[in-house]
Amino acid sequence: MEVVTSVVGGVVVATGRVLCGSIYSMIKDTVKFQSNLDTLKKEMKGLLAVKDKVKNETEIAEQEGKVLRPPVTKWLEEVEKLMLKVNQIQTVKLSRRSLNCSKRYRISREVAKKLKEIEDLLRAGSSHSGVVAVNHSIPRAVEHIPGPTIQDQTTASKTLDKIMTLLSDDGVQRIGIWGMGGVGKTTLVRNLNNKLKSISSMQPFGIVIWVTVSKNLDMKKVQTQIAERMNLETKMGESLERLAIRLYQRLEKEEKFLLILDDVWEKIDLDKLGVPQPENHNGSKIILTSRSLDVCRDMMTDVEVRVEVLNDDEAWRLFSENAGNVVSLEHIGPIAKEIVRECGGLPLALVTMGAAMRKKTKVEQWKHALNELQRPVSCPPHIEYKIYNPLKWSYDSLEDEKIKYCYLYCSLFPEDFSIAISELAQCWLAEGLLVEEENYEDSFNRVIVLIENLKDSCLLEEGAREDTVKMHDVVRDVAIWIASSEDGCKSLVHSGIGLSEMSVDKLSYSPKRVSFMNNKIRRLPDCVVQCSEASTLLLQGNLLLDRVPERFLQGFEALRILNMSGTPIHSLPPSLLQLGELRALLLGGCFFLEELPPLEGLSRLQVLDLSATRIRELPRGMENLSNLKQLNLSRTYCLKTIQAGIISRLSCLEVLDLTQSGYCFSVKRDAQKEMACFEELKCHERLLAVYIRLERIPYLSDEEHSWIDRLRQLHFSIGPMGNFLATRHEKRAVSLRCLDLCLEERIGPLFSHASSLNLSNCLGLSDALEDMIINSVGCFAGLKSLTIESHSGSVWQGGCAAQYDLLPNLEELYLLDLNYGESISQLLGHLGLRFRRLKLIQVQQCYKMKYLLSCGGFIHALPNLEVIKVRYCPRLGELFTYYSMQNIHPDPVVPNLRILELERLPKLRTLCRDQETWLLIEQVYVSECNLLRKLPLTDQNAENMKEIRGESGWWNALQWRDDTTKSSLQPYFIFIQFEA
Repeated sequence: MEVVTSVVGGVVVATGRVLCGSIYSMIKDTVKFQSNLDTLKKEMKGLLAVKDKVKNETEIAEQEGKVLRPPVTKWLEEVEKLMLKVNQIQTVKLSRRSLNCSKRYRISREVAKKLKEIEDLLRAGSSHSGVVAVNHSIPRAVEHIPGPTIQDQTTASKTLDKIMTLLSDDGVQRIGIWGMGGVGKTTLVRNLNNKLKSISSMQPFGIVIWVTVSKNLDMKKVQTQIAERMNLETKMGESLERLAIRLYQRLEKEEKFLLILDDVWEKIDLDKLGVPQPENHNGSKIILTSRSLDVCRDMMTDVEVRVEVLNDDEAWRLFSENAGNVVSLEHIGPIAKEIVRECGGLPLALVTMGAAMRKKTKVEQWKHALNELQRPVSCPPHIEYKIYNPLKWSYDSLEDEKIKYCYLYCSLFPEDFSIAISELAQCWLAEGLLVEEENYEDSFNRVIVLIENLKDSCLLEEGAREDTVKMHDVVRDVAIWIASSEDGCKSLVHSGIGLSEMSVDKLSYSPKRVSFMNNKIRRLPDCVVQCSEASTLLLQGNLLLDRVPERFLQGFEALRILNMSGTPIHSLPPSLLQLGELRALLLGGCFFLEELPPLEGLSRLQVLDLSATRIRELPRGMENLSNLKQLNLSRTYCLKTIQAGIISRLSCLEVLDLTQSGYCFSVKRDAQKEMACFEELKCHERLLAVYIRLERIPYLSDEEHSWIDRLRQLHFSIGPMGNFLATRHEKRAVSLRCLDLCLEERIGPLFSHASSLNLSNCLGLSDALEDMIINSVGCFAGLKSLTIESHSGSVWQGGCAAQYDLLPNLEELYLLDLNYGESISQLLGHLGLRFRRLKLIQVQQCYKMKYLLSCGGFIHALPNLEVIKVRYCPRLGELFTYYSMQNIHPDPVVPNLRILELERLPKLRTLCRDQETWLLIEQVYVSECNLLRKLPLTDQNAENMKEIRGESGWWNALQWRDDTTKSSLQPYFIFIQFEA
């Protein structure tokens, strides 16, 4: 009973304390009622001031076409909501008589909550000011598109002038340009686009957007091209509908836009695409090109412009340009004119035929060509025979059967697809189109020769990316038609057309080559597909294909190439082992692939690509692949095991690529681990390209030196795995990461093999350089790129300086994340550098650097320097300082500078002497360098200038030498946003 009483008493006491506390709090809030209301009014006034500032910034950003950051928009909405609630509180009619204590208390508590919300919003609003828009640049109004000019073609020029007139007609919103394939529609519209760029000062459109549509309409691909043109980020897995909404919102903000849809084959729903109807968006217009007048009408064009063929004089001129002076020969000229007439004024036919006949001087060759053009032939129903015959003749004129097959092979890829030359090299080798006895380098050189021959014949053209090629859509159509009837290379091409399944019926006639790449195939037929003659099967790029049925591959017994790259397959079936003729197994980018069946049965395999897969160890039976030439294991981050002896038994291996792989080679064999080591590689007499990671720097014997010298390409990454800055001299690269160079012996000999050297986060660098200065003069003549990154000590301490230029051929210098040194001049003097050949300097995150380079003494000019990039150097006040040469050398230090990029340099004030002018500069990028007020530019720079990017406030505050300089450069200026 006492216990109960004690407990109850305790509860009563505790409860009493809580009640007293609550009553006290209520009384306190009630007494402060009026002062809380006054505080609320004052704080809300401050919040509204911040809101007005942010709102003003957003309006300016939207006027400039910028995209607002979502948190800023949300913050403005939250402020609006809070305003309504605060107004409700402030407008309540409160009087001492009608308001009791309970109501005062409730309102006081509500005011306290609102004060806390105001405090949070004020803090967030301060962080939004100045960064209301996302960090990307506003796209240029018009981008130049490379292509042939129509300047000397009167007919085409008149058509172009007509279209330009229509663009200024307010009553015309949609223009259809139509004509047969090869007549020059794309060339005409490219010239239109480039003419609009040339009149940028009088540009009628805020943005001109070029989109290639192609035969098989892919709405997502079209949307992506529009988004990329407007610097609008596309999101992985985003639906068509959602992206259409974002495109519409972005285009709606443009005062006027011109959308050019090239090569349209069917009606495109603009609403589904996300493009505002031009008639509802004042001044905006759409141009489309098509082979069909009906398609133009389906797209509701206001005016249709037919592209006419060239007249006789224009046709002769174009043909002569491509055929050369041979057409002026007396015995060839008349036949050449007959050939021109057979081409029917079609530019593609004239260019292709002219290229095929270039420098042919025998009259018999010309007569034969004319007879072939005049011979009746069957051709594809959608290709005019006037274009088909010249293209077929160009094909027939190729030197031998192998180059013909190479041309036809390119048609397996989708329309307008840029084909990597390296992929063609692999496929042509596996197909037997190259000499198998040649090594990798010689084969690749032969591929380049073949491609250049096809370009010279106008059957291939440059791709959209470097080291790629593509086919004109008409040229591809002709190739597919030819391949459908040629016995040795019958092809089934269904690439990039959006197929969701692969029909067995399509394979019934047993084609030689099969391409279903870049579709939406989910599953393959779960049956034996009788395709016994097929040598190539391309299934790459089917992003929904996650399984290969066991029976599917059993009917492809003659297969030489199987490409399933970029598919989400987890494994391959054992039936893979029945493909005894397989030469190339391409599985790069199969991110879910963890294992393969044993490969010992694929003894003829020459190319194995397992890059970017999840394999943990090499497939069993690898050691039996005695014909394997190329093994790609790059980006195999999960690969931890390579058993000793496997690589050494690959006797024909020429390319071994383990770039960014999880496997690290030991320098010497460890009997306990029995793993592949560096010593195992030197026994390979045929290795030409090696990309590996080593645990430490190897000691190189004379035998190993000769082995490394024999390599045409190498990248030795030594130390922990990490990302290294890519340079233009990666063919012979050495990268050291997180090593103590004082503990490493004889590093100089290894460096002597490199054209690119990367030193990242290494200790003892100063002592190592000192040793090299004393002992290794002349060892580094081959080095063209040097990167020093994340180094914690001084590079240039020490009393010894080189008497000679240790790096006489250096072209690129990268200094990244270094926390010492006021400039790079000390380093240059330490190594004896003279900058005789230097083309690029990039400095980033060098926090103590006050100036880039001191000019004077042994450096007066950097005659070959083309690129300067300086970023995130908070103390940098000037780019160049001048030592005892102010008036002695009035010429610019960087007379050939083309590209200047400056970012986050808050103390930068000057670039060079006032009297200097950098006349050849083409690109300027300046971001967050608000104290920089002068650029070494004049109105003469407009001749070479391509673009100047910077914030609008910085641009408007610049000081110019005269009034004409800014006006001449203004068309090249592009706004950028602040960093988020």
